[in-house]
Amino acid sequence: MELVIKSSEFKNNDLIPVKYSCDGINISPQLSWTCKNEEVKSFVLFFEDLDDKNGTPVHWILFNIPSFIHQLHEDITTVRNIPDDIRFGTNDFGKIGYKGPCPQSGTHHYAFKIFALNKGLPLESGSSKKEILKAMEGHVIAKGKLIGKYKKSNNKLG
Repeated sequence: MELVIKSSEFKNNDLIPVKYSCDGINISPQLSWTCKNEEVKSFVLFFEDLDDKNGTPVHWILFNIPSFIHQLHEDITTVRNIPDDIRFGTNDFGKIGYKGPCPQSGTHHYAFKIFALNKGLPLESGSSKKEILKAMEGHVIAKGKLIGKYKKSNNKLG
């Protein structure tokens, strides 16, 4: 089954607008996805830097996104624009919430990875990527990916 994720703010393999980075106001972009399968109970979303020299740091984790939700508005936080059922994981910077692209040098590729699961995860907000991946084992029905590129700017916004 195909799971397609996209953003109204940039196309796959295009540049992520400065607004959504450390050079901008560092808010999450609008995202939407399509997935037609009655077995889906929840979605998990990871936002990761694919080109970091120290691995693949995760910048944002959302899980237990209910199956009836197929869009996230811009500027999702733990208290704004977020439905009650959705849980936030702890990113690799020790924070709960979104951390936009901020490569030290060069152009990095960032992936919004979404997974459709046949169950909700029995985890609390603040769970790590490792804990979430372990709980997902054997329950992934479909997955999708949206790639955006970002190069650090000398022009700060906001």
